[in-house]
Formats: sequence, C-alpha cells, structure tokens
Amino acid sequence: MELRHLRAYVAVAEERHFGRAAERLHIAQPPLSQMIRALEGELGVTLLERTTRRVELTTAGTAYLERARSILHTVDDAADEARLVASGSIGRLTLGCVGSVTYSLLPRVARALSELSPGLEISFRGEMLVPDQVAALHAGEIDLALLRTPLSDPDLVVRVLRRDALVAAVPTGHRLAGRRRLEVRDLRDTDLIMHAGRGGSVMFGRVAALCQDAGFTPRVRHEVVETSTLVTLVAAGLGIAVVPEPVTALALAGVRYLPLRGAGRVELAVARARSRTEPHVLQAAAAIVSLAQGPDVMQDLRVPERHLQQPISGRPRRPTVSSRA
Repeated sequence: MELRHLRAYVAVAEERHFGRAAERLHIAQPPLSQMIRALEGELGVTLLERTTRRVELTTAGTAYLERARSILHTVDDAADEARLVASGSIGRLTLGCVGSVTYSLLPRVARALSELSPGLEISFRGEMLVPDQVAALHAGEIDLALLRTPLSDPDLVVRVLRRDALVAAVPTGHRLAGRRRLEVRDLRDTDLIMHAGRGGSVMFGRVAALCQDAGFTPRVRHEVVETSTLVTLVAAGLGIAVVPEPVTALALAGVRYLPLRGAGRVELAVARARSRTEPHVLQAAAAIVSLAQGPDVMQDLRVPERHLQQPISGRPRRPTVSSRA
C-alpha cells in the first residue's frame, strides 16, 4: 500500500465519481481505477459500490475513509513540521546572558526573535558569569550565550558583536562622586565591589588587570554574581564598581556613573557550541548579530552560518546600535 493509493481513494470517496476524482488528482481515469482495485485487493474488502452514474461507499468504505483522511493529515502535518524545523521557524532555544545584557539588550533580542520565528519557544537565563555560560553551552543547557571575551575554547564558535566602554559606578555620597570623570588610578585606596572572581569572571580579571597596570592591588570589599546586586551594593555606599557602560540602564537612586579614562572597552560576543548546527540555533545567532549591527540589518537571516564563522581577532566594526545594550 502506498500513500498515493490512499489519496486516490479519498478523492474518489469524496467526489463519488471516478472522472471528477481523476481531474482532481491530475491523472487519467484508468490508472485511478487500477489503484482503487489494487487497494481493495490488498485489504480484501470492497470499499466502493460502482454504478454507471455514481459511486457509493460500502460500510467498510465509510470507516476506511475516516482512517485514510487521518493518516494523510498526519503525514501532511509531519511534512509541514519538518519544513518548519529545517527553516528554523520552530524549535526550542535557551539563551544565556551576562548581567549587562540581561538589563539592556535582552528585551530587544527577545522581541526580535519572537517576530522572526513566532513558533520558536524561547527561554532565557540571565545574570550568568562567563564560566557558567561556557559550561552550560557544553552541557547543552543553553543553546546560545551572550558573553564577554576573551574566550579561548576550540569547541565554541564565537562572534564579537561590539565593544563596550567601562565606566565607574560610584555611590552619590562618595568623595569621588563629584568628579566629571575618573581615571583608574583614582580607585587606589577605595573599596571595590566586583563580580565573583573565584569562578573566573571575565570582569573580575579585567578590573584586577587594570588596577595592576595602574600600580596598585584592588581592595575588594565584596564579590557578587548578579550585576543587579553589584549596583545595589554601590547604591548602599559599600564601594565603587567598574562595569560595562550598558549597566547604566540600571539607574538606581544613590548611584552615579562616571566615565573611566584609560579603562578601555570589553567585547560582547555571541557563542554556541561548534556541534550545534540546528537551523533555529544558527538563525537565532544570525539575528542577534544583525541586531547588534543596527536595527535596519534584520534581513536575509536564512544564511546565518556566515555570521558565525569569524573568530575573535582584530578590531570589530563599531556597531550602530542607538540605544544602550
């Protein structure tokens, strides 16, 4: 039995006429009659009662029609689903984000992905440190990560999105809060609040290196995981924090953000495990790359792999994102 036999039978049963059914299927009537006879012969039952003017269904034919329709609908639905999966339109995607992305770029990413693929089930894990993101990528717990570099892992495909300036989050009551800008050396002999360093936080390492280059060892009063907690502790007057500029989206009372001269920039990148090549993962990564390059570049996202092949090297193109992220 073949699907074409089922389709032939459903057409004849619904039209109650071999000629009309043959026209509907775009085939000649003799082959259609042969398929129906072959189907009845394989089943060992009579499905249709034929007269010179009309075709009637037997009791067995009526029951078989409902089952045949159900089978064909299931087959068609499976084909449609396969096409949607192949196009990246459906699937499940989990995105892990560092803290500065959680409060700035993430809402735009969520909206863009939802508009691009309404059938995609998207979940997010915010406030993740880079080591935790890398581990989650390898374990398959997240599909994509928005993280800070440097990152050296041959099993990950990484694309730098942009470079964010570093700023100082200063309690409004601090002696340095009245400055227009700070230099790294101004942080000597001040209490610092930093992202947890024991887990290998990229920001902890970057800030510690800046202090060492300025000739002093940072005086770390608190280490925290969540960026929101870090800024909250600054607002409480417990110390100064060095953070990526997008963190200024967390405008808490008691915190003033000041430019930090000589601190340079930190890269934001999207990463996936090299083995993850499902269409919806590649397409989502391409959408994120386009979004970071500007709001008018969300086009031609069906060939995403080209966006993900570039290694971390050289100076990335400065993005044209108008809002902080």
